Amino acid sequence: MNWTAFSRRLVSAALAVALAAACSDDNTTAPSTDRVFNQVQRLGNPLVSEVFLAKRDHAFHGSTAPTIDVAAFTPIIRGFTDNVAGRDTTVGKTLAAVLLPDELLVQSDKDPASAGWLTWALANGWGGRKLTDDVVTAGLQAIFGALLDPNNTTQALADDHVDANDVPFGATFPYLAAAH
Repeated sequence: MNWTAFSRRLVSAALAVALAAACSDDNTTAPSTDRVFNQVQRLGNPLVSEVFLAKRDHAFHGSTAPTIDVAAFTPIIRGFTDNVAGRDTTVGKTLAAVLLPDELLVQSDKDPASAGWLTWALANGWGGRKLTDDVVTAGLQAIFGALLDPNNTTQALADDHVDANDVPFGATFPYLAAAH
């Protein structure tokens, strides 16, 4: 037997042993439970951190879990709508109930055509967020405009006056145009 034939047999035997070991029931491992993850940021509803929270609180909000949102941020949302926006207390209560915890909810049993920011809460819709949703203007309408209460509005503050996207969305993932 020459060296090449011997090498092939040796490689084949090693491969067969490796495959057999990989398929063996004795060689199974469970997922690792000792991983530690470092949450860098979260932003489900832009109003929570971008409108209601002071800049100094952004890092705290971004690094905490949604489980503490109701306790930590309800007073801030209520204080902002009552004192800064000058709205009736029901507006603050409604916004806190809808925005907290700061998560995007999806009602997969609803029609996907009803997808859109806060549609799960305000229109019995699918929820989520579409790229075309103008969440800032919708949020400002909820805080200062007539969306939740037609009384005591400040219409001048109810629109961000940002026009539609200046570059069309793509037809395939990731859909967004390159930064420019």
